[in-house]
Amino acid sequence: MRVLLLEDDHILSKEIISFLKTMQMDCDAVFDGELFFRQYKQYPYDIFVLDINVPKINGLDVCKKIRETDKSTPILMLTAYREIQDKRDAFHLGADDYLVKPFHFEELFIRIMALHRRSNSPQEESNTIRIKDLEIDLNAKKVTRNHTVIELTPKEYQLLLILAKANGRILSKKYIAEQIWDIHFESSMNTIEVYINFLRKKIDKDAEEKLIMTRSGFGYYLNVEES
Repeated sequence: MRVLLLEDDHILSKEIISFLKTMQMDCDAVFDGELFFRQYKQYPYDIFVLDINVPKINGLDVCKKIRETDKSTPILMLTAYREIQDKRDAFHLGADDYLVKPFHFEELFIRIMALHRRSNSPQEESNTIRIKDLEIDLNAKKVTRNHTVIELTPKEYQLLLILAKANGRILSKKYIAEQIWDIHFESSMNTIEVYINFLRKKIDKDAEEKLIMTRSGFGYYLNVEES
């Protein structure tokens, strides 16, 4: 599991990272809201842990901005703000849980695991991923849209699969390249754009509703929201 932590207390941040590492979790930490979004677009994360009172962009605004494009990744607020109105504001903006400081690390771990279990889509545990009228048969490696079979090359299939498994989360070009091509150089990022265009021509060209979306400066995602 990969956690992105927004926490401006450097000592607490290091303690959380160290603890989560002992619990077999990877944790990246940033200290202000602007750095959060720079890191956010590098990798897909399984959960976001946000302090509220941080520099540049506060945790509530970060939560709100995440939810503009990512409806599914769990968000846990980790803050000293303990008033009911603070909690109401956080949940209204899309937070999934709220833990008040000071806290026990074990409780943080329990809450992260509970959010992670709830967020796991049942469709990913089955042999078929369904997103609107798109279906991916994982056993047969067969893709259909509106019951019409779509022929994909192996690379196109891999690209569609990681986008589908992200379930609406934005994937950066860097992450996609590393997962599919094992590419680490910025000069090769055009390869991603080429294959995205290939996919769009096969998946979206004749469809009224487009599924493969771009967020400029961030990356690509599938439109999983119901109209």
